[in-house]
Amino acid sequence: MSQSYLKKMAHTMIHYSMKLEKGEWFVIRCHPSAKALAKEVYKEALAVGAHPQVWFQDQEFDELFYKNASEEQLTYIDPISKLRVEKLDAMLYIQGSDNTKALANVPSEKMVKSIQAKKELNNLYFERADSGALKWCICQYPTNSAAQDAEMSLDEYEDFVFGACLLKEEDPIQAWKDLHDHQEKIISYLADKKELRFKSTDTDLTLSVDGRKWINSDGRNNFPSGEVFTSPVEDSANGVIRFTFPGVFMDKPIEDITLTFENGKVIDAKAKAGNELLQEVLNTDEGARFLGECAIGTNYGIQNFTKNILFDEKLGGTIHLAVGRGFGEAGGTNVSSIHWDLICDMKTGGEIYADGELFYQNGKFIK
Repeated sequence: MSQSYLKKMAHTMIHYSMKLEKGEWFVIRCHPSAKALAKEVYKEALAVGAHPQVWFQDQEFDELFYKNASEEQLTYIDPISKLRVEKLDAMLYIQGSDNTKALANVPSEKMVKSIQAKKELNNLYFERADSGALKWCICQYPTNSAAQDAEMSLDEYEDFVFGACLLKEEDPIQAWKDLHDHQEKIISYLADKKELRFKSTDTDLTLSVDGRKWINSDGRNNFPSGEVFTSPVEDSANGVIRFTFPGVFMDKPIEDITLTFENGKVIDAKAKAGNELLQEVLNTDEGARFLGECAIGTNYGIQNFTKNILFDEKLGGTIHLAVGRGFGEAGGTNVSSIHWDLICDMKTGGEIYADGELFYQNGKFIK
């Protein structure tokens, strides 16, 4: 692992992505496998004058919990987690474990029940995040397990991650600012549009974005990033969409998902593999059958599907929709315990219309 890239990654996230400041309570949440990056971030946070803490989470204990916990234990909210959500100034979540399939055989109904119990806590987290009171960022540490999911060697995966994060640039912070400026042009075009229509293989879906704000995802909350997104009007989606890439829910893949919408709500859902889990996810709560996000991936430097949504939703030439919680900062009002991104490839025959005008075709912006 290149130590110089880890140092650049830590520096960029602390000073650009999170803009961490002196005196802020800052938690680094990660698996022990990501300790090398956590150490660099910790040192950078100390240099800023913040108060960093490390919160290690091991999936072996998560597996033990979900397989053995009683219903009372599944729904218990510990006071430390509550205090973090209420008082934290900033949180960095470093993805990367030694086994991405650790929860593959955990009963999905137990995981859903635990998620449902955290609804109020999650609502508070997102309220503070939307208001700017809580700064947050998600990143990926290159591990063998993630490399295997992406069907790459570890060296190849490291190269992929560092490249996607623009860490090979002489000045990564300036490179992310340049990306921001490029995406701002897309947002300027979309800002006054009222209706979008997505057309592709087995897909013809319309939805309203009237009055909603488009967000420039430029490497701040997600590192890396490269997308523009908003929350559609909650009761506006009508039509059908087929997601050509697998949806992954808590490390469990669901293959070839097709959703049919009527007045914003999913009225029919099917998958070629994992259909039972798909139905459970959509029945998590009332908001789980409505859209919280529609987005266009703009990072053409990410070309491989890696089974990691942090990268995959940014794929240039794709769109993604999320069922569940909307973004308050975009004007979204849908409330749910989940926010689940699903990706549709637009590179072969895909089209997007804004107020009837074709502006995106075959995975490229033409306006």
